Amino acid sequence: MNDRPTGIGVIGAGFISAIYLKNLTSRWDHVRVVGVADLIADRAQARAGQFGIHAFTVDELLAHPEIEIVLNLTIPAAHAAVCFGVIEAGKSVYTEKPLTLDRGEGERLLHAAHQRGVLVGCAPDTFLGAGLQTVRRLIDEGAIGEPVAFSARMTTHGHESWHPEPAFYYQPGAGPMLDMGPYYVTAIATLLGPIRRVSAMTRITFPRRTITSQPRYGQVIEVNTPSHFETNLELESGVIGTLTTTFDLWDPEHCAFTIYGSEGSIRLPDPNTFGGPIQLLRGGEKTWQDVPLDPGYDTDTRGIGVADLAHALRTGQPARASGDLGFHALDVMLAALESAEQGRHLEIGSTVARPRPLETIGV
Repeated sequence: MNDRPTGIGVIGAGFISAIYLKNLTSRWDHVRVVGVADLIADRAQARAGQFGIHAFTVDELLAHPEIEIVLNLTIPAAHAAVCFGVIEAGKSVYTEKPLTLDRGEGERLLHAAHQRGVLVGCAPDTFLGAGLQTVRRLIDEGAIGEPVAFSARMTTHGHESWHPEPAFYYQPGAGPMLDMGPYYVTAIATLLGPIRRVSAMTRITFPRRTITSQPRYGQVIEVNTPSHFETNLELESGVIGTLTTTFDLWDPEHCAFTIYGSEGSIRLPDPNTFGGPIQLLRGGEKTWQDVPLDPGYDTDTRGIGVADLAHALRTGQPARASGDLGFHALDVMLAALESAEQGRHLEIGSTVARPRPLETIGV
């Protein structure tokens, strides 16, 4: 096995790049960030200076001989085009969620990577944090018996009160399902297995929204995609559950996620986080018990999926936050949207194996 650190290049120097670069430049010895590129050169220069790496143009980064994996942190509408460019350059790619905005693009992307002999990874990697990994262990050990059902809710009143550029979230390709759904669908698939079919109902509660954040205070957003989803999911294992994803509701708790089993229940942490809290209720008892986290990544460790992809590249083991997992999540989310439009259950065409627990990885 090649022991040389895997060279990482980053395309996209926006807000989310800071936490990725912080972790990738400090946490893992088997990866080395070579540089960053952005269509806005000053932004790339600023990030490069902040983390002691090089600033490149996109073409320079793709041609750099020491870069083996490119981390794609562009906006979702650009994910497919950037990923295809990375693959054409003969490099593996890890992209922010969602994998693409279109099922056909996602299939072509995975096929192109296979043909080129490179790997594809996809966010989110929060399921590799100590929180959901502890839940995974409890389920696998039978702490709640046979999983039966789940209830998951992601509730917020939207982004226009705090996000500097909130309009995108209310257009096709975003909305609460494609924006926040990846965390929940990925958690469900990695904890309980792949999804077999879905049925959903959607609505747009507020067709026009007024921005109250800066710098676009007072501008009006036309909402052109559903902003509230109620989705029923049936898993290949027989587990059934509900998933609410919404930008329309007031709820300060934001996340409520419970898995119910034949012998007890587990309250999960927010799947957009890496830590806890976790609570366990055993059958016949009336009091929830706090569960300590297993040792692991319990703070914001975005980038662990990239580190895992680098490990897979060197060892030949399957990547955990894989392109296949990202595609299954995309397939499920698009099916929820289509189910609401068509008024019927939809079968999911893709499947995916549950990734190995994190304890077996060398990162």
